[in-house]
Amino acid sequence: MYATLQEFIGELEEAGELVRVATEVDPRLEITEISDRVMKRGGPALLFEKVKGSAFPLAINLFGTRARMSRALGVADYEEVATRLAHLLEMKPPEGLWEKVKMLPTLAELGKAAPKSVSRGVCQEVVEEKDPSFAPFPVPVCWPADAGRFITLPLVVTEDPVKKRRNIGMYRVQIHDGRTAGLHWQTQKDAALQYREALGPGQRMPVAICLGGDPALVYAASAPLPPDLDEALFAGFLRGAPVEMVPAKSIDLAVPASAEIVFEGYVVPGEMRPEGPFGDHTGFYTPPEEFPVFHLTCVTHRAHPVFPSTIVGKPPMEDQWLGKATERIFLPLIRKMLPEIVDMNFPVEGGFNSLVVVSIKKQYPGHARKVMHALWGLGQMMFTKIIVVVDHDVNAQDLSEVSWKTSMNIDPRRDLEIVQGPVDTLNHASPLRDYGSKVGIDATAKWASEGYARTWPTEIRMDPAVSALVDRRWKDYGIGS
Repeated sequence: MYATLQEFIGELEEAGELVRVATEVDPRLEITEISDRVMKRGGPALLFEKVKGSAFPLAINLFGTRARMSRALGVADYEEVATRLAHLLEMKPPEGLWEKVKMLPTLAELGKAAPKSVSRGVCQEVVEEKDPSFAPFPVPVCWPADAGRFITLPLVVTEDPVKKRRNIGMYRVQIHDGRTAGLHWQTQKDAALQYREALGPGQRMPVAICLGGDPALVYAASAPLPPDLDEALFAGFLRGAPVEMVPAKSIDLAVPASAEIVFEGYVVPGEMRPEGPFGDHTGFYTPPEEFPVFHLTCVTHRAHPVFPSTIVGKPPMEDQWLGKATERIFLPLIRKMLPEIVDMNFPVEGGFNSLVVVSIKKQYPGHARKVMHALWGLGQMMFTKIIVVVDHDVNAQDLSEVSWKTSMNIDPRRDLEIVQGPVDTLNHASPLRDYGSKVGIDATAKWASEGYARTWPTEIRMDPAVSALVDRRWKDYGIGS
């Protein structure tokens, strides 16, 4: 794995996956326009060496392909992480000496995952506590109607004030001025829950906005982990080595020792300020709303830091690969709870939480509806507006096949399951903030026991012997490949 983000950047450059841009660029819109064009065509990571108004370079699109996302997790392909997780979930208490011996490598691997406290880290090579400011850093203005500059790839470290449980989440940060910022803590997010549990008006809740570190930790901050699972622990599992955490300088929190930049500060419960609008991953601007105000108390950073960033907007963008990694890595966990699931696909066009296609091994009447409701009850799956359930022999990754089977297999009155419940704060279509409707579509073949009074038709398929014959003789036809 990688000790620092710069080590990862160096490896990308060595592999021909990164381009250095020596021309001076404006962080207001120009970086977005350049990066958007590169992301849309699956292009390289970019390192802008000269950003107008700042002495620090900016890196973007570091995770912008499946290959780079996999490399960030230290594997040839992120399906390997899913396999490791599946193996871990299948572990049973060993019986007998030999079985215990065979488990030792896995137990040793898990033992390496716990975060490690250290007394110093590269993130504190430079400490500015007397007059800290956001001003020196190349925080971009992403889209024309954005309310200002936004930090878009942060690791926001907080701690539950009651249970003392750490959370490292990826929440956008709007720079209000040199010393204050807005934290976009959506209602159902872990940091928002911790904020609501804070002691009360006048009390300070410490917050650290960190940038960089091992890319596995950056990914972990974006992942939909259960509230009780420390992102630093999960990152340790991914990287096979502990994430080192160092005490912050001005607040009572530990921060990733390998971070490029750390903004230390606090929020005061009840102090809110309009945040937004912001051009979001939905492809639309999120309107301004009241969110907590972050007060900066100290800035620490490497002697020569790189400022990591991303942009979101109309898909496809860089964030699709963070989402696709989550889709594959967490599939074994979902299968553990719902073993009938064969595969699932979150199309990038759905913004990773508006639409999911699920293929299942159907076993009884109403099985598709059971799966819909079970998924809506799983953590952030509650935000999924549309769940399409297809049979096990449908390729959930092939949207052409899914569209065909869905169009042909449903009777809308019978096969739509409409429910009310919590929805994503960014869901601009819901009539109320955070609350609206969701729909499940049962696109499986219908059985007589589900009230289907007709005979379900047989799908057209060629005789396998004829297909094999044509395969053997294809070159003889002179049609071409």
